[in-house]
Amino acid sequence: MPSSDTLLPLAGIRVIDFGRFIAGPYCAMLLADWGADVIRVDRRHGSEDRYTGPVTEGGEGGAFLSLNRNKRSLTLDSSQPGADEIIRRLAQGADVVVANLPILVLRKMGLDYDQLRTLKPDIILARISTFGPDGPYAHRLGFDTIAQAMTGTMDLTGFPGAPVRSVVSFEDYGTALHTAFGVMVALYHRARTGEGQVVDGSLLATGVTFMQALLAERAVTGIERTARGNAGFFTAPADTYRTMDGWITLQVIGSDMFARWAKLVGREDLISDSRLADDLLRADNRNLIAQAMEAWLRNRTTAQALAELEAARLPAGPVQGLGQVLEDPQVKARELLQYVDYPGAPRPVPLANPAVRLSATPGAIRHRAPTLGEHTDEILRELAYSEAEIADLRALKVV
Repeated sequence: MPSSDTLLPLAGIRVIDFGRFIAGPYCAMLLADWGADVIRVDRRHGSEDRYTGPVTEGGEGGAFLSLNRNKRSLTLDSSQPGADEIIRRLAQGADVVVANLPILVLRKMGLDYDQLRTLKPDIILARISTFGPDGPYAHRLGFDTIAQAMTGTMDLTGFPGAPVRSVVSFEDYGTALHTAFGVMVALYHRARTGEGQVVDGSLLATGVTFMQALLAERAVTGIERTARGNAGFFTAPADTYRTMDGWITLQVIGSDMFARWAKLVGREDLISDSRLADDLLRADNRNLIAQAMEAWLRNRTTAQALAELEAARLPAGPVQGLGQVLEDPQVKARELLQYVDYPGAPRPVPLANPAVRLSATPGAIRHRAPTLGEHTDEILRELAYSEAEIADLRALKVV
């Protein structure tokens, strides 16, 4: 592992993070994990996302502690006189600005691209919103669940009845990943041409992208899908099944894999059943398959079933609770979680290590998330503010 931030591939890149909640902060976190100097601009009394799902005495939430590791914190009340000058100096020294704020708020704060590039011609603006900067929904507010609802995801999630959202905010995380990738492309382009640009990410675009297979099927074939629980739309067996002591999930794709499954459960007759001749037919007649699977599992524990499925080279896994995930031997062996101390936390907090691993330049959790305004004075000094000026800014409640 690199022993210093200066050895990481994004060392020397400064990112100003005006992100809130998940999409913006996660985008900036990905850059911070590989060495970018990310300055999170917090509200003076703390932004809402700091206190969601608290795990510390100070109220910091688990998501905040993860999404803001490796960053520094500057507090700022953007409504106060003097704040605009701080923003101006931040922008002049920045390579990237990340903001998931409404378009009108960006303009008011001087963070729209036209104003930013007058301060730094080669700056990159990573702009994240729910619906995008134009079109009839441009000025609507929204969160992850809104995007899930409006892209068909909730309509097809869960069992028949009320729509169900995913417990994981995948529209947010997916948009952050798309935007971080865009930032890296923009940095590469800037290195070749000297030009900055806007990287535009939206939750709606992410949702449409993730639903593209089902959207294509609907547009081309006219098939109207409805929620079917955990069962797959395009293949079977692809569902969750009860064992003697829990649940497992199994996903079989293709005729070769289906034949192995049929032999394993003692139903070789299903291989030649015309109702199950291909993946789509198997999905449509999944009840036949479910009956065979349930009969096979009736006298098997989760461990026994998974051992036999693994021996038959069939992809399956247990349905685990959060406590089981924390103790999972593969999670531990791969060090997917790193336990980090944080002021006010009664015990070390498990944070997800970088999910993608680079052999030569791995990212890392080097620093815990900052306490509120922890680096305000330090950053203001870097922006050429004197100690007297910093004291005045504090007295005026700008920072």
